[in-house]
Amino acid sequence: MGTKSTHATAPGEARYPHLFAPLDLGFTRLKNRVIMGSMHSGLEALPDMAPRLAAYFVERVNGGVGMIITGGIAPNKEGGHGAYMMHEADVARHRIVTDAVHNADPDVKICMQILHAGSLAGGADAVAPSPIRPRILPIVPIELDEAGIEKQLADFTRAAVLAQQAGYDGVEVIGSAGYLLATFLVARTNQRTDRWGGDFEGRMRFPVEVVRRIRAAVGPDFILIFRVPAMDMLEGGLSQDEVIRLSQAIESVGATIISTHFSWHEAQVPTIATMVPRAAFTGVTGQLRRHVKIPLITSNRINMPQVAEDVLARGDADLVSLARPMLADPDFVLKAAQSREAEINTCIACNQACLDHGFEGKLASCLVNPRAAHELDLRYIPTTAAKRIAVVGAGPAGLAFACIAAGRGHHVTLFEAGSEIGGQFNLAKRIPGKEEFHETLRYFKTQVARTSVELRLSTRASAPLLAAGDFDEIVIATGVEPRKPQIPGINHPKVVIYSDILLGRRTPGRKVAIMGAGGVGFDTAQFITQRGPSASTDIHLFAREWGIDFKHHPRGGVTGIVPQVDHADREVWLLQRKPGSPGKALGRTTGWAHKLTLQRRGVHMWGGVDYRHVDDQGLHLLVDGEARVLDVDTVIVCAGQEPERTLHDELAQQGIASHLLGGARDAAKLDAKRAINEAAHLAAII
Repeated sequence: MGTKSTHATAPGEARYPHLFAPLDLGFTRLKNRVIMGSMHSGLEALPDMAPRLAAYFVERVNGGVGMIITGGIAPNKEGGHGAYMMHEADVARHRIVTDAVHNADPDVKICMQILHAGSLAGGADAVAPSPIRPRILPIVPIELDEAGIEKQLADFTRAAVLAQQAGYDGVEVIGSAGYLLATFLVARTNQRTDRWGGDFEGRMRFPVEVVRRIRAAVGPDFILIFRVPAMDMLEGGLSQDEVIRLSQAIESVGATIISTHFSWHEAQVPTIATMVPRAAFTGVTGQLRRHVKIPLITSNRINMPQVAEDVLARGDADLVSLARPMLADPDFVLKAAQSREAEINTCIACNQACLDHGFEGKLASCLVNPRAAHELDLRYIPTTAAKRIAVVGAGPAGLAFACIAAGRGHHVTLFEAGSEIGGQFNLAKRIPGKEEFHETLRYFKTQVARTSVELRLSTRASAPLLAAGDFDEIVIATGVEPRKPQIPGINHPKVVIYSDILLGRRTPGRKVAIMGAGGVGFDTAQFITQRGPSASTDIHLFAREWGIDFKHHPRGGVTGIVPQVDHADREVWLLQRKPGSPGKALGRTTGWAHKLTLQRRGVHMWGGVDYRHVDDQGLHLLVDGEARVLDVDTVIVCAGQEPERTLHDELAQQGIASHLLGGARDAAKLDAKRAINEAAHLAAII
């Protein structure tokens, strides 16, 4: 048993009694109900993994989390991408990580996730129960024979034993997401006729045997978590009865905790993107919780303390898993305990720097917190020589720089020509499905006040004003200006810039052409085709639009359920110059969902377009060399941006140096991730 804390109850702990209640596991105790959920950061496979992972986790330990589950560690080479727990040599490296966590707070538990990717490993030696190619990869896996299955069981067991030797408090075995264990469970990926296939009793035999053997090997006083595919979002996926049977079987062979997961990587339903309502899937965990006796973890889009408290209070789960929110703000739990919710840097579920990076082979990080997974390279050390710094432009880059620099002790004056902070985020927050951007602006507004940034709204900074200010440094973050294609008729009354539409200055007609199918074009199409409330704020609308039956839980939650999407009340063409289908440049983990939404609304998407001119007839085009005229009422220009550097150039002419940040430095596309990252790195060293 853990030692009971004797600290005085903080105001936030009283406000969130379920969140801060300890959980007795019999042989040990969790200090609160908040878990840092598993997320592969890419640090796991680096040569200097140990110190970097240690710093990454310790920052979250100091922020108050109760338990950490690492990114996926493969039990053998055929099951992973370079992060392994296979040999005694791996133990010493991992021991550095676990010692760092326990030295920071002995009450915090850390569990290693054992992830065998199966057919999703992607290599020539990828294995699976049956030789069935996953939809998202071109490689057919090797079918495991009896000896191969025995090898996998032994490798899982060895990985757990080595994790125990490395000082981990437990392991999590992932049996979901389309990885090896999940493919044994589902009939369409397990077509075996031996004892490891056939009916569900046979199909679940392998995952149950994994848990049985691990428990026998590690003994009773070791946390063993199994992640079940509680609702896999697959046509023909697991039924609710099968999920219950699996969970009860896993419980019976020694699991300590069951973690619920939703979706496979192949599923055509978004489950973690910003368009998903907060805590949308926790009710599925709540239904399962009635059928097992051990604690359950729930997850997905739980990004603020009150959301987590509500989930626990209504009995949906015993523990809440926060993965991306722990990237966005390592002090999430501490701030909740101290009633500093306004200071929480909220995860906006954009996936741009975390999951998208993972699929691109890059280190994971966070759009709103570039320090995530870079704790040893990006440090905000208090300055010993405070400077007077002028920052021009209160968009994402200017805000991030101003708050970090002021937090380090510099005297920062932030000039903004508009009447509010936010820049392009004030457009993003208006897009249905991107309401979370309001939270980032709330965070920055709080940080501006907390760090004593002198904010001058409705003030257009000029070269003379800055020259007279006696500033030590000047930072120009004036953003971008929309680009207009230089074609005849571009100033026709039909033509409007996207920002005027999003800000409500102009209303589009019944027939609309959008010039440009990048992120801004897709957002604009989403905005003008939205009918009624946003599904991201209403779980019933979300379920209706994506064909999910939470109440009856058919196979996979989706089998036989037809998505019901309201067709747009205007006809829209989304156009791009580049040949091919629009949307390929969107984020890998979210772009497909944005595109599918617009397709279901009836938006026409054309590539290979050459804009000729605009006149009273509409927009004249060449489409794959064929002349076309779109008889539209409105032509919305989303054709890229130009950097706004006028002030920078004026200062340069006077011999005054300035730093360029964000869109003012590079307007190739609206990239808040890059802008905030640049700002953070400059603010850390200035």
